[in-house]
Amino acid sequence: MHVDSTTILTLEEVMTRTKLRKSVRIHTNEVYTHGLFILDVAQAPWGCGTWPAFWSAGYNWPHEGETDVIENVHTNRSNQVAWHTDPGCWLTTPGNFTGTVGSTNCDANVNYNKVDSSIASFGQTFNEKGGGVYVLKWDELSIDVWFFYRSAIPRNILEGLPDPSTWSLPSASLSSVSCNIDQYFKNHMIIFDTTLCGDWAGTSYVAAGCPGRCEEWVTNPHSFDNATWSINYLKIYNKTVINTSYLEAKADRVQLAILLNLFIVVTLLVFLGR
Repeated sequence: MHVDSTTILTLEEVMTRTKLRKSVRIHTNEVYTHGLFILDVAQAPWGCGTWPAFWSAGYNWPHEGETDVIENVHTNRSNQVAWHTDPGCWLTTPGNFTGTVGSTNCDANVNYNKVDSSIASFGQTFNEKGGGVYVLKWDELSIDVWFFYRSAIPRNILEGLPDPSTWSLPSASLSSVSCNIDQYFKNHMIIFDTTLCGDWAGTSYVAAGCPGRCEEWVTNPHSFDNATWSINYLKIYNKTVINTSYLEAKADRVQLAILLNLFIVVTLLVFLGR
């Protein structure tokens, strides 16, 4: 998934929006409430003027919530996890996660809360290290995000039997202690996109040390040579309740059979006068 890096545009075309550079946005047709989402990324977009994201959101935004799993702009090296929804949802701090909190308010109208992950979780360094794995675990108790370097991916993920209870603390976690998860987050599609300039990358362009203006940068196709998503896989797991009642019933029958056999043996011994 790559931003157009061949078409030459004029500044007038960009400013008047008569012709724009083609970028990337795809989403699932299926919507999800809860799940374990494991994304293996070989390469993610970076560079001045880019605003890539891997996120989930409902069609009825912001009322059904939004979770930003991967997001940042320009040449930054740290990922920023964030949640946006209706007023009344807060990030619990201190919490059971390793990131640094920028804001605890998840109100989409006022906040830009973020939890910074480790260095090299985004951008050029992320790609140079071979990417890594991001995990989103979402249930009624919390929404958790992990990032694993390529060399530190848990074995149970590699074996296709992920067990979050065996992993280290997540990079970020939104707990039901301060936010009713099922009230504020539901019916999400999974989204990949790369915005050029926009509300975040456009307004922060000069402060990030990028050359000229963002609109001028967009006219040059070579500005986006590194604006590529390369995905090894996205795996989605659902929580399954296993019905073990038949096993319990079988165990009861076996136990009863053992008791009956013991009764028969004891009776036989008494009959024989032993």
